[in-house]
Amino acid sequence: MTLFRQIYSLLLGLFLVVVVSLAYVQFTETQSFLTKQMESDLNNTSHSLGIMLVPDLEAGDIVGAETLINVIFEGGYYQQVKLTWLIDGKQQVWENSVKIEGVPQWFIDLGFFNTISRESTITSGWLQLAKLEITAHPGFGYNELWRTMTNSIIAISILFLIAIMLARFGLTWILKPLHDIAEHATEVSKRKFGPDLPLPKTTELKSVVSAFNSMSHQLKKIFNSLDEEVTELRKKNLVDQVSGLPNRQYMMARIHSWLSEPNNGALMMAKFDWLEEVHSKYGYQVRDETIRLLAQRLQQQLDEVAPSVIARIAAYEFAFLITSAEQEQSSKYLHTLIRTVNQEMSKAGCKPNEQFAIGIAHRTDSMTVSELLSQTDNALQQAVAENNVFHWFESDEKQLYSKEQWREHLSAAITEKRFQFKWQSVYLNNQTTVLQRELYCQLTIGETEIHAGQFMPYVELLSLGSLLDRCLIESIVDNGIIEKNYEPIAINLTFHSLRDLEFHKWLNQFLRNSHFSQRIVFDIPEAGIYSDPDACQALCAIIRDNGAHFGIDHFGRQFGSMAYLQTLRPSYVKLDQSFAYYDENEHSSELCRALVNVAKGLDIQVIVTGIEEQAQLARFEPLKTEAYMGYISPPEKVLN
Repeated sequence: MTLFRQIYSLLLGLFLVVVVSLAYVQFTETQSFLTKQMESDLNNTSHSLGIMLVPDLEAGDIVGAETLINVIFEGGYYQQVKLTWLIDGKQQVWENSVKIEGVPQWFIDLGFFNTISRESTITSGWLQLAKLEITAHPGFGYNELWRTMTNSIIAISILFLIAIMLARFGLTWILKPLHDIAEHATEVSKRKFGPDLPLPKTTELKSVVSAFNSMSHQLKKIFNSLDEEVTELRKKNLVDQVSGLPNRQYMMARIHSWLSEPNNGALMMAKFDWLEEVHSKYGYQVRDETIRLLAQRLQQQLDEVAPSVIARIAAYEFAFLITSAEQEQSSKYLHTLIRTVNQEMSKAGCKPNEQFAIGIAHRTDSMTVSELLSQTDNALQQAVAENNVFHWFESDEKQLYSKEQWREHLSAAITEKRFQFKWQSVYLNNQTTVLQRELYCQLTIGETEIHAGQFMPYVELLSLGSLLDRCLIESIVDNGIIEKNYEPIAINLTFHSLRDLEFHKWLNQFLRNSHFSQRIVFDIPEAGIYSDPDACQALCAIIRDNGAHFGIDHFGRQFGSMAYLQTLRPSYVKLDQSFAYYDENEHSSELCRALVNVAKGLDIQVIVTGIEEQAQLARFEPLKTEAYMGYISPPEKVLN
């Protein structure tokens, strides 16, 4: 029971006790007063009738006596008059049946009034003529008592209703600061820190509100400090201090993660020997400033061409990971890179197209990290040896389909819902209980089985993401995949779906009409949150309001604040796969621990991804994460 209801009930209880006590006192006083009044009336009547009967009794006029007695019956509540002549002992009795009107019988049956009788002797001088006995009827008492009590009950009821309303409004106003504290506490429990509560006028509540505001400030500082700790650890472990770009450790881990995801693209390695010339001419300070300006220009120019990760991996070596691009777009990226480098070389007083070389290798199907690095390094060495600006590693693998052919095949597959499914279990750390199952799709074209890594890049390139997501969500319901599994099914949403308002409307309608919304969870990529936070917040609200759940995929990959966790309030986060490949000797565990603490401090489950062997999982045990997934438990085929 709430405090408001407790105080409200107490006040009403006290009010009822007072009202009942007053009603009881009034009832007994009224009853006693009416009894005395009836006795007084009976005495007066007995005395008056005795005097009036003297002449008739002396004359022996029975008719006259009866007339007087009938007058008495008509003028009051009397039920019997008994007259006994003392001379001859003759006795006459007059009965009067009085019916009580307007009083319920149950009230009369309670017997609040007893029958009252008065006996007197009628005399004439010293001569005793007769004895007169009058019995009063309690009808007057019942009538008056019923009228008084009904009027009192009506008045008390009106006062009671008025008291209820006044107490409710009064308590609402008095306890409003406590209500505000309760609402603010609920927000704080969700790690949402709003403005301070205004101080109330009540002295006792002022201290409570002040203490709560202080506590809220402290909690906010704690979470902000955790966020700042993550930022500092990223700068310390993953960022090159001169250029401000990611370092070799981050790039290597990102390549591991990139190759494990359905994507295409390329890796470029560049060796800028002209920076050594700048060093020899102007010193290390000018060289470092040149590197910083070069890094800024590269980020500005290249981000407009294709999404990429730029890192400084050695003193004069840079790496460029193009995370999603065809060879044509990679070529455009390369030429933009060369043009930007030549511009910076000219500013530094160096000759363009000299003293730098670039090696490029395009990602192919089922490529390992060592193969990609080896091909890129071979291309770089070839460019240096031939004194060329760049060299592209020639792969024997041919492109499976052209862009238009991919459009035709994917559009048909989406329309006809021809995708097959696999799922991968996410285990709690006890290694026996499944938390959820992440869904993967694949496609068969002709007799060729195409996995997601081959067609997903073209889904994004051709802006088919939201159509594909709709197709997959409808397919798992139509094929009864949710019904075959008790654990939630996790669905990865594409970047296109995050921004597509039509997909938002469709998903809202779908979840509202679905009986399985609580068993569907959605993985939202962290990069999508940073690229369009408003659209992601709207989508997350739709998912949450319809009883489904969502989590953040690739958590910790992006360089940015974790404040979005407080706004979106996901059920879980999936730690980026790159953390599974960090070298323990490079203190990456500090960053992992800080990221985990941020999530756990917001009461968000942390799922470790990319686990391939037990030794990797053991590294995360001290971090107290909740669950894990990876090829330690490979995907299994889902039978439609």
